[in-house]
Amino acid sequence: MTSSPAPASLPGHVDILIVGAGISGIDAAYRVQSQCPDRSYAVLEARESFGGTWDLFRYPGVRADSDIYTLSFPFQPWTGENSMADGAEILDYLRRTVERFGIDRHIRCATKVIAADWSGETARWSVTIERSGGEDGPRRSVVTCSFLYLCTGYYDYERGHDPQFPGIESFAGTVVHPQFWPERLDHAGKRVVVIGSGATAITVVPAMARDAAKVTMLQRTPTWISVLPRRDRFAAKVRRRLPARLAHRVIRARNAAYSNAFYHYCRRFPDRARTLLTTAAARRIGEDAVREHFTPSYAPWDQRVCITADADLFKAIKRGQVEVVTNHIEGFVPEGIQLRSGRVLPADIVVTATGLRMLAFGHIEVSVDGVAVDPARHLLWRGTMLSGVPNLALCFGYVNLSWTMRADLTARLVCRVLHHMRRSGLAAVAPPAEPGVREEPLIDLAAGYVQRGVQSFPRQGHRPPWRMHQTYLLDAADIARANLRRELRAVPGASVRTADDDIRLGS
Repeated sequence: MTSSPAPASLPGHVDILIVGAGISGIDAAYRVQSQCPDRSYAVLEARESFGGTWDLFRYPGVRADSDIYTLSFPFQPWTGENSMADGAEILDYLRRTVERFGIDRHIRCATKVIAADWSGETARWSVTIERSGGEDGPRRSVVTCSFLYLCTGYYDYERGHDPQFPGIESFAGTVVHPQFWPERLDHAGKRVVVIGSGATAITVVPAMARDAAKVTMLQRTPTWISVLPRRDRFAAKVRRRLPARLAHRVIRARNAAYSNAFYHYCRRFPDRARTLLTTAAARRIGEDAVREHFTPSYAPWDQRVCITADADLFKAIKRGQVEVVTNHIEGFVPEGIQLRSGRVLPADIVVTATGLRMLAFGHIEVSVDGVAVDPARHLLWRGTMLSGVPNLALCFGYVNLSWTMRADLTARLVCRVLHHMRRSGLAAVAPPAEPGVREEPLIDLAAGYVQRGVQSFPRQGHRPPWRMHQTYLLDAADIARANLRRELRAVPGASVRTADDDIRLGS
C-alpha cells in the first residue's frame, strides 16, 4: 500500500482546492504549483493513501487497460520495462512522482469532502470536510477556497454495480467484487467463476487461472478484445537511442496517435475492424471459439475494445485453464451458478466483475448560494467548467484513450483560467449558458455502465466550446485557440477585491 503523507494540518483557506489524489489530482497539483507558483493549494483524498484507482483496486493481475506511456505524466518519464504496466508498478510510479515534486506535502489523506457551497458575496467556496483517524472518530470542519477543482474520477469508490442475482444468499462459496478484493483471499486449487467480460474480467481471469483449479469466464454477451504486447519493442529502441525525457515524448506521441487512429478506424470502418479483431483472435483460439464467444453483435468501439496483454487470456483458454461460457444467469444455487440453459457452473469462488457505478461529483453535494447544483442540467465548457457555476472545474478524462492525456489538458486549461482571472482582476468567472446549443451525452458509448450513469453527468454540446472531440490533437488545438475573455464571464455579485483589499485570489 502507498504510504500516506503526513503533512501539517490543513490551512483554513487555500487558493485552489483539489479533491482527489489519483492520477488526475496529482497531475493537477503539478500543473498548479509549476504554472501558478504564487497560489496556495491543497489536495484532499478521502482514502488513507493517495493513488486513486491504483490504490483501490487490488485484485489479481490488476493493470492498466492502455499503454503506460500515455497513462503516465508528460513531465515524469516512465522508466519501467513494461508498456502494459501492472497496478503495483503504477502505484510506485505515482509515489515517486509526488515525492520528486514535493506534492506529497500538499496531500491530506483520510479527508473526505462532504459538501461545497459557493458564496457570491465572498467569492469563495465553503467546503465541508470529514477527517478520520482520530481517537474521537470522524471530525467535521469547514475550509474555504477561491477555486475548487474536482479530480474525483467518474465512478463510485464506495459501491460497484450490483445486479442482485437471485439466490445469491444460498451460495455456499465466497462472492467477491473486484473493487473490494479481500486481502487474504486464497484461490489456489479452487474453482472460480468470473461474471463479466469487460476490462476487469479480461485481466483477472488469466491471473487467477495460474493457480486456480479452473476458471470460468461467464458472460452474457461477448466483448471485443485486442492484443497488445506487455513490452513495446519500438519503445525499447527509442529509449536506447534518446534521452529519457525526449524518448518519453516520442513514444507517448506515437502511442497516442496509434490508439486514436485505431478508434477512428473502428468507428468509420466497423466491418473491417470486425474482421481484423476476429481474425487475430481466431489465430490463437480457433474460429469456432471466436464465433461463439468473441464476436459481439455491436460494432467495435460502440463499446470499449478491451486489451489482453501478451494475449494472456487467449493463451489460458488454449491451455485449457479457462473456459468461456456465454449464457444468462438463472440464479445462484449452493454449489454454484445455474444458467438459463439448465447447466450449473460449480464454484468455490464467484467474482462479480459486473462493472462500475458512474458518479460525477464523488458523493459531494455541490451548491451555489445554497441552491443545489445538478450536473446533468449543465453543459461542460471545454471539458472543464460547468455552465453558470463559478470557479469550479471538473476533470473528466478520455474513455477511448488514456485518461491522463485529457486530464493534463484540463489541468493546463485551469491554470490558464487562473491567470486570466488575475490579469483581468476578476474574483470569479463562469462559462455562461449559450442558447442554441444542442445537448448530447458526455460519453458516446453503449456500454452498460455508461448507459446506467451517463444521464447524471454534465452534458456536452454539438459544437465548440462545449464539445470534447475524444481526439487529443483536436482537443489540444481547440483549447489553445480558446478566447477566455470572450468565453468566460465575471460572475455578478462577486467582489473583485477581498476584505483586505488584495486582488490576489484566496488572500
